Amino acid sequence: MKITTIGWWGAYPNAGEATSGYLLESEGFSALIDCGSGVLAQLQKYTALQTIDAVVLSHYHSDHVADLGCLQYASRILMDLGQRKQPLKIYGHAEDKNFDVLNYLQYSTGYAFDKRTNLQLGPLKFTFCRNIHPDPCYSMRIEENDLALVYISDTGYTDDLVQFAHGADLLLCESSLYDEYQGRIPGHLTAGETGHIAAAAAVRHLVLTHLPHFGNHSMLVEQARKKYNGPVELATTGKCWKL
Repeated sequence: MKITTIGWWGAYPNAGEATSGYLLESEGFSALIDCGSGVLAQLQKYTALQTIDAVVLSHYHSDHVADLGCLQYASRILMDLGQRKQPLKIYGHAEDKNFDVLNYLQYSTGYAFDKRTNLQLGPLKFTFCRNIHPDPCYSMRIEENDLALVYISDTGYTDDLVQFAHGADLLLCESSLYDEYQGRIPGHLTAGETGHIAAAAAVRHLVLTHLPHFGNHSMLVEQARKKYNGPVELATTGKCWKL
């Protein structure tokens, strides 16, 4: 499994960059995890749009889905041109009316998941954990050949995340807040809480993402390292990991 960071900002992207989006590739199968603002332009630096087999959405806040409509338009145009053979498959929760937009004529089809779902997409197995967030939101565990990527999307702290991330080879975890902001913005993790999850779950590698637009991001790494002794880094555009 190859993981490429397409976007990593929270809320909105800085110039020339993107909010949440991650490309997974394995054995000729490609999935996009979240499709935030700026993702579509960045994504095409790493793969052609017709290669995307599926999109899996953590939730429907704009910084995670803003470019989804344009990707659906791309699916339409590429199918009309004969460059894409199958409709785009889009997976998201069905806990509110936002699910309805995943279906777009014959060009994209929506599929619902919840915390009980075991989803097989190509060689990748997805399971889900319900987050603590103002609107329904899910984290994902993606496994292949006994290796695991865990993506913790927007959430407040819960012990369930430790169990969900246990033994992950790579933990890609939102770190929206510096430790001094703990409790001040509901539904998001501090860097220290991220580090605690990584340590308690005995993960092998921690990547901080969904980063804030203020402060010095190196402080996020320092705060995470106070809790977790393994490798810690910041997500950056185009950064790849292979499991």
